[in-house]
Amino acid sequence: MTFPISYLLFFFTLLTGTILSISSTSWFGAWLGLELNLLSFIPLITTKLCPFLAESAIKYFLIQALASTILIMSSSMYMYIPDFSYSLILLSLMIKLGAAPVHFWFPQVIEGLSWPQAFVLLSIQKVAPMFLISYLTFTPILTSMITFMALLSSLVGALGGLNVMKLRKLMAFSSINHMSWMLIAMSINDMMWMIYFLFYLFISGSVVILLYSTQSYSISDILNQNKKSMIFNLLIPMNLLSLGGLPPFLGFIPKWIMIQLFSSKMMIFTLLILLFSSLITLYFYLRLFTPMVLLSFSSLSSTIKSYPAFPLSSILIVSSFINLFGIFSPIPFLI
Repeated sequence: MTFPISYLLFFFTLLTGTILSISSTSWFGAWLGLELNLLSFIPLITTKLCPFLAESAIKYFLIQALASTILIMSSSMYMYIPDFSYSLILLSLMIKLGAAPVHFWFPQVIEGLSWPQAFVLLSIQKVAPMFLISYLTFTPILTSMITFMALLSSLVGALGGLNVMKLRKLMAFSSINHMSWMLIAMSINDMMWMIYFLFYLFISGSVVILLYSTQSYSISDILNQNKKSMIFNLLIPMNLLSLGGLPPFLGFIPKWIMIQLFSSKMMIFTLLILLFSSLITLYFYLRLFTPMVLLSFSSLSSTIKSYPAFPLSSILIVSSFINLFGIFSPIPFLI
């Protein structure tokens, strides 16, 4: 998919809105930044006249407008009932983030987007709400609400992706599951959730680049790709297992850090729920490429060679190599 040069302006204002929300000293300024971010992302969705893109843009606008309305209304109620006001602010930010139990819009919106647009929704659009939620951990009630929503997100993200055949919706449920780790880490240490988010940003980016380069949008597309290039049979398990957090891949590093953090805080019950949900996510990652590997072994070598291989970009090769051997690089984080 090609994008017009004018879309660089919208992408710049999208980043500007995110920075404005993070650096704002009032909830009104944060609201302005979120609105600028919203109005910049809508043109990035509607890159061409397509019913799927238009439907996703309308759904995204309506949900985000509802969350913005709740945010500005609850911030104006602060002088009268501050505790209830902060609870509503947290709810509105969870709606913008797409965390459970207000996650229903997230898989439906992302299913109608292309892979570059889906990556923006999975990564950049989560930065401002995550930072604003991290500012709301100053009372035990708000911290308990964040923890409850995080645990619910871990279970919803794991169970919701079991019967999903569309890869973009699968990435959405995977993102909901990963957000649970970041939300709970947020209530303990601000730096830890940022480290986890950076790892998630890199790993999900490598998966999106791989699926976008092969134009894969469903599990059947992955199964049809196995005869085109044998290197694809190596890259897709490597990146998906890294996203699932299986050692010795790079995705295990942030979860290793979180396990050490939760163990030091004696949050054993919370850790067990997160690990159980991660185990379920590994199951539906394995379901993606296990049939592909079995079919590749049953194919004749002459049949494999008759198909042209898909072009491999240097970014894809480097990211996959880091996903494989990244377990050895961030040793200082673990000491």
